[in-house]
Amino acid sequence: MTEILVSEVGPRDGLQSIKAIMPTEAKKAWIAAEAAAGVREIEVGSFVPSSLLPQMADTAELVAFARTLPGLNVVALVPNAKGAARAVEAGVHGLSIPFSMSETHSLRNVRKDHPAMLAEIAEVARIAREAGAHFAVGLSTAFGCTIEGAVSEDAVVRLAVASAEAGALEFSLSDTTGYADPAQVRRLVRKVKAAVGADKLTTLHLHNTRGLGLANALAGLEEGITTLDSSLGGLGGCPYAPGASGNLVTEDLVLMLNAMGLKTGIDLEKLLAVRSILVEALPGEPLYGFTPDAGPMMDYAERIAR
Repeated sequence: MTEILVSEVGPRDGLQSIKAIMPTEAKKAWIAAEAAAGVREIEVGSFVPSSLLPQMADTAELVAFARTLPGLNVVALVPNAKGAARAVEAGVHGLSIPFSMSETHSLRNVRKDHPAMLAEIAEVARIAREAGAHFAVGLSTAFGCTIEGAVSEDAVVRLAVASAEAGALEFSLSDTTGYADPAQVRRLVRKVKAAVGADKLTTLHLHNTRGLGLANALAGLEEGITTLDSSLGGLGGCPYAPGASGNLVTEDLVLMLNAMGLKTGIDLEKLLAVRSILVEALPGEPLYGFTPDAGPMMDYAERIAR
């Protein structure tokens, strides 16, 4: 049975994109409940200045809490070397940095052009290496940009290679703007794998902005992707990519993977119950997903037992 890692990014990507600030204790309850449901990796926050994203001000506390949960891989996003230093001090198992393939988006998101970002990646790689933490680079806006439009696939490949040379251990292709389609996913996964090595490109970070999230996930699986990012209730987006709302819904993704006979280790019934924590802590915030409304198929138990 093929094992697929579902990486929950809601506490970071989901919460950074909404105005409400979720109480720290509710975040802890969310993280603990997902871990108890079998989720093995959670991006608990990002180490950005609280003046920019007050929603992430408690990330260090969340890392410390999540580290107490057995078997959970605790990861966080960092925008630069300063954030990386804070992340390793807090005790993350892994950290990632977003590297926008659209230079315009990069300037708006982290205020750095591509050469400056590659220098930052090299420094973050050094910090992570010395701390014994895993370091990944998220190739953001890899499938298109709401500011620039189309993003050259050759440019994505070139920048991935440069990032590997700077010290990135692993990559994700990120559909920051919800522009990807399944054919594009297959094509770009193949190109980047050929350039940096199949073992280095493991992850897709997909948004469901135009309803193609699960289709794109399936295309990635067919090309050997083994990790899929998603957000409970579909929370999330990107503050610097207008209109790019809606992460891949964790509940729908887990239903699909489990029903297909792939091994996630996640108990869907327990996962669906976690949603109540978000409903209570974020009153009025829209949550998405078909599975929470429709429930699993009548023969779901038989499907996952095959």
